[in-house]
Amino acid sequence: MFTGIIQAIGKIDTVEARGGDVRIVIDSGKMSMADVNLGDSIAVNGVCLTVVEKTAKGFAADVSNETLARTTLKQLQAGSSANLEMALTPSVRMGGHIVSGHVDGEGEVLKRWSDGRSEKFQFQAPDPLAKYIAEKGSICVDGISLTVNKVDGARFELNIVPHTLQETTMGEFQPGRKVNLEVDIIARYLERLILGDKAADPTAGGVDKQFLQDHGFT
Repeated sequence: MFTGIIQAIGKIDTVEARGGDVRIVIDSGKMSMADVNLGDSIAVNGVCLTVVEKTAKGFAADVSNETLARTTLKQLQAGSSANLEMALTPSVRMGGHIVSGHVDGEGEVLKRWSDGRSEKFQFQAPDPLAKYIAEKGSICVDGISLTVNKVDGARFELNIVPHTLQETTMGEFQPGRKVNLEVDIIARYLERLILGDKAADPTAGGVDKQFLQDHGFT
């Protein structure tokens, strides 16, 4: 588990094809690897990866075809920047929200504009994720825990303060960039709980307005 508070901006050293998928080697930058062991989890742009090797400047991780297909890690190449966060421990302050590192889908930056010393961004989320995104709720974008300011269908806006722009890769974000999105884990589990016994029926649909009406929620 993670908190979405980025510890360092890493750099991709190499991306190497291995047996049908890839291994990436990452320079961890200012994030110390002193207490990291083989098998530990590190979130890379919000994707939970397992440390398979420690290097002089960072670590290596294998990325499966499943992960490549569902996230933006397939776009990484030597020299790319990446947000890094080590898995939390019981002594870590929960500065963000509960993040699993299991990406729900890819979004896209639509707009960026200045607002005082902050920058505002508008993102497009995949339509199936829209129901999980709520105004003043939490969302994880490339591993960063952020608060949603405004929602319009499957589009949402974020206000990013100077510190976050400096300490994460969001300073590089421009319209057209693809990003990893993870919705609030509580929203995902709540939907399954509301389905009740129907959750075991593979033909049952998700929670919609009609479902809520039929079951006395509205």
